[in-house]
Amino acid sequence: MTGLLTDLYELTMAAGYFEAGMASQKATFELSIRRLPRQRNFIIAAGLAQCVEYLLNLRFTAEEIDYLRGLPQFARVSGAFFDYLRDFRFTGDLFAVPEGTPLFAGEPMLTVRAPLIQAQIPEPALLSAITFQSLIASKAARMVAAGRGRGVLEFGTRRAHTPEAGVLGGRAAYIGGCIGTSNALTGMRYGVPVFGTAAHSWVLSFPSELESFRQLQKLLGPQTVQLIDTYDTLQGARRAAELGPPLWGVRLDSGDVVTLARQVRSILDQAGFQQAKIMASGDLDEYRIHEIVAAGAPIDVFGVGTELATSADAPSMSTVYKLVEVDICGIKRFIAKFSEHKESLPGAKQLFRLPDRDVLARSAECRSGAEALLRPVILEGKLLEPLPDAHAARARALECVNRLSPELRSLEVVDPYPLEYSKELQTLIEQTAKNRT
Repeated sequence: MTGLLTDLYELTMAAGYFEAGMASQKATFELSIRRLPRQRNFIIAAGLAQCVEYLLNLRFTAEEIDYLRGLPQFARVSGAFFDYLRDFRFTGDLFAVPEGTPLFAGEPMLTVRAPLIQAQIPEPALLSAITFQSLIASKAARMVAAGRGRGVLEFGTRRAHTPEAGVLGGRAAYIGGCIGTSNALTGMRYGVPVFGTAAHSWVLSFPSELESFRQLQKLLGPQTVQLIDTYDTLQGARRAAELGPPLWGVRLDSGDVVTLARQVRSILDQAGFQQAKIMASGDLDEYRIHEIVAAGAPIDVFGVGTELATSADAPSMSTVYKLVEVDICGIKRFIAKFSEHKESLPGAKQLFRLPDRDVLARSAECRSGAEALLRPVILEGKLLEPLPDAHAARARALECVNRLSPELRSLEVVDPYPLEYSKELQTLIEQTAKNRT
């Protein structure tokens, strides 16, 4: 993983730390949620696997080091710093909340404890990996909740901001509760179930709609999903039924979905296709899914693209990566930021989850009957054990979200989930505030 996948000022700070003799100081940074995105009552943690991959493979190549040497910002940096980069490896620790965990404002998602330079450089990559996938997973969870048991498929690669965002977005959507993705690479990399039908171009390329249906059925057999709204939707449904089995189902991509779904269901049922499914797609989001379900439309599966792959209504989140303590020869200095609306809390922490609230505490505290959410993942640069895969993260998300109150799971913004500070943490905050310079 290239060491240049970071911001320039992380590297200039790294050089400055090195020249000031601070490279070996132990530092602790926390990646946390400063504020939830609008229209969100919680966030589903996702992206940890990519953070781990980044940290374990972080390197600087000779070409990258030569590039840095040539920048004017590094003109006064000693050659020893570039020698240091040649052998650069992450040798620190990572603690993290498991993927699939619902989190709330003010809560940490990752803790990085490492020599100062090693902890500083990863900031942009860690923030990017966590923020993007958590946004997509959270958007997916809302759509799954709106579907009330109907399947939701992620169809958004063509609308994602980059091809790789499409791959990771498919992974995150699955963690958030989608039943699968259209992205083939997501399927191969992460074992996510893949789904696909056919485009309007398929239907239009044949001399007749019926012939296009016949050829698709010949190709896909029991996996056949006919796209029936290229010409006349109801006639398309009749032609799909006319071909006979096998038929997994049909897809509606336009029009008055509620009315059309009822009419199509009737056509399929009368032709003996009671088990055939109806899939709806086309400019869907959680609110539209909610409306369709509330209207009683016989839709079995929703295929969602743009709104999901971009988290369109909330495409950003205030995640921050802040230095909270340094350890110099065994002496700890606790650090907090007191800027208005940008405050940070001192000291390494643990997040405890109780049935009715969360408690933010100092890292060495214990709390009976609570789940400690920040768990060791990497120690001294080595992965402790393989991470749970996307299937396990999805199962955790579904289980944890189902334990939340109906109000938190609704599409409306409600009062924040309770977050308390332990007495020890509150004392540390007060002491750090008194000692600030």
